[in-house]
Amino acid sequence: MPGWLIWAIAAVLLSVGEIFTPGMFFLGPVALAAVAAAVVALVGLGVVFQLVVFIAGSVATVAFLRPIARRHLHMPAALRTGTAALEGTKAVVLQRVDVNGGRVRIGGEEWSARAYMEDQVLEPGTRVEVVKIEGATALVYE
Repeated sequence: MPGWLIWAIAAVLLSVGEIFTPGMFFLGPVALAAVAAAVVALVGLGVVFQLVVFIAGSVATVAFLRPIARRHLHMPAALRTGTAALEGTKAVVLQRVDVNGGRVRIGGEEWSARAYMEDQVLEPGTRVEVVKIEGATALVYE
């Protein structure tokens, strides 16, 4: 079996392995190095030179491409706008909040509010978290 074919099979197997290991981005760069080694084998250079190209290519692609890919995978979530941006923020209870209603201050604005848990009663001055916004009412939880 020709050397270039062995490297091509290795590149395909490494690529398939990359597909089944999401988030790692390790086998993909090594597959690129296997492609480079296949090209070297196709040109007719010896096994030693093929291995040198594969090893150097693996180190180089992992060292340079993997950090770039990981940075892109771990980008912050898209910025939320409107009422969705308020979910997860802190608020202060202004008027007693229970399942029937109440008032809270979110940032500089006063909002109507309800307790997220039906049995919860929140007294004025309590710091709470906005779990969800339903219409113009904040559902809050301590």
